[in-house]
Amino acid sequence: MKTTPDNTPKTPDFSGLSPAEMAAVINDLQEQLAAKEAALQSQLQQHDEALRRRDNYIAILEELLRHKKIQQFAASSEKQPNQIVLFDEAELEVAIDELRDELPDDVEEADAPPRSRKRRQRGFSDTLLRERIELTLSDDEKAGASKTFFTKVKEELEYIPAQLKVLEYWQEKAVFEQDGQEHVIAAARSKHPLGKCIATPSLLAYLITSKYADGLPLYRQEQMFKRLGHDLSRTSMAHWIIRLNDVFKPLMTLMRETQNGSDYLQADETRIQVLKEDGKKAQSDKWMWVTRGGPPGKPSVLFEYDPSRGGKVPVRLLDDFQGILQADGYSGYGQVCRENGLTRIGCWDHARRKFVEASRAAPAKGKKGPPSKADVALSHIRKLYALEKAANELSDVERYRVRQEKSLPLLNAFKAWLDKNTSKVLKGSLTRKAMEYTLNQWDTLVGYCERGDLKISNAGAENAIRPFALGRKAWLFADTSQGAKASATCYSLIETAKANGLEPSAYIHHVLTHIGDAVTLEQLEALLPWNAELPASKKAAQYG
Repeated sequence: MKTTPDNTPKTPDFSGLSPAEMAAVINDLQEQLAAKEAALQSQLQQHDEALRRRDNYIAILEELLRHKKIQQFAASSEKQPNQIVLFDEAELEVAIDELRDELPDDVEEADAPPRSRKRRQRGFSDTLLRERIELTLSDDEKAGASKTFFTKVKEELEYIPAQLKVLEYWQEKAVFEQDGQEHVIAAARSKHPLGKCIATPSLLAYLITSKYADGLPLYRQEQMFKRLGHDLSRTSMAHWIIRLNDVFKPLMTLMRETQNGSDYLQADETRIQVLKEDGKKAQSDKWMWVTRGGPPGKPSVLFEYDPSRGGKVPVRLLDDFQGILQADGYSGYGQVCRENGLTRIGCWDHARRKFVEASRAAPAKGKKGPPSKADVALSHIRKLYALEKAANELSDVERYRVRQEKSLPLLNAFKAWLDKNTSKVLKGSLTRKAMEYTLNQWDTLVGYCERGDLKISNAGAENAIRPFALGRKAWLFADTSQGAKASATCYSLIETAKANGLEPSAYIHHVLTHIGDAVTLEQLEALLPWNAELPASKKAAQYG
């Protein structure tokens, strides 16, 4: 008969142990219990740590998901719905009032920096062509009148549709006979910038401005010309623009030399897709670089295409520049700053943008909830921008004083807040990244306070890139590197013309009309935007 084994643990018999042996047994049992408790505590801590890491990871993923949805579907403006200025609005108003109170005694209130207020524009610009239309009385209606006169009763804006016109050049020739020989003298022909070309300078200027200022791809212009009565292929238009790059090259060289002769430049770069680039895949990123600046009265915005984003590109572009370079936190500008001994300052727009992204991607909170760390950081940054806006109309000397007396204390307070709170924010979150970026770039971000003419942000270069970015959405890519380089030249001419208060199409037409005869340095310099004397008006594209 089988018997079931007895697995019940037997209680050890301690009755025969001496007190010393019993104490040793108790001590051993206590040590075993403590070891088990320590092991269990360690397991619990590891489990809690794993849960914490999981929760943090989930929080970061949720934040990134909200951020991606905002990028895809929300408006791109950095303005916040509530702006979180309720707790610092009074401080801003006091700071602005103090600035106005500290104006020199000889500056009247009427001369003080005006409060911005957009006014409705009435009437039409004086640069527009005008035609007088007289509404007359009939002879019967005027019969017996002692005098008649006209009064202007209204103005209307009329659109004159575009049209194509063929210019036929007939050259007069004279035949002379001398010693039984005939020789012919022909009237001089104007030089065309492209030599043999069916497009006039006005048409070339229109093509360039339409594509690079208005974002009209060549295939759309091809359709428009067809409706106007002539088939003008996009291939021909593209070839003209590429050939013009060589025509404009001497002018671009002078612009680059003039720009690098200044002591303050802004720089930025953006992506461009070029399908046919040696050693690069069609899908890979290539780069359009832009520099903005120049001596007083000679501003320029210069674009340059390069397939690389490496530090060698700004070294090539700024080889003879000495001064202050303003850019974002991209490390590619470090090489030229080291080799040329440049002073580098940062861009608060880039730092602010990171906090805006963090604030917008944060979980929704109630109206009475406390502001997030990103919102608090934005409130600090808005104070800096409010001071810059208030000092916008001041002289460079006065603006420097305002920055030293007002901006630097605000910056120091913001820096102290970042030092105190950065470690308290979840590592890897957008807010933590924004705070770390700001701290890492701090020495360059405060650099704008060292002079009154420096800008708080790199917005000048970014605004110059914006037309390129908008145009890129329309024409999407460049086919070859030659096309990308020609595009860089065209954008340079357009944005530099705008920076000098010139209408781009009128300026490019002026250059194309005269550059064929510009054979000396003085003649080329006369075509630079700050020297150009345009016919008709500098503000409107009127040809005649």
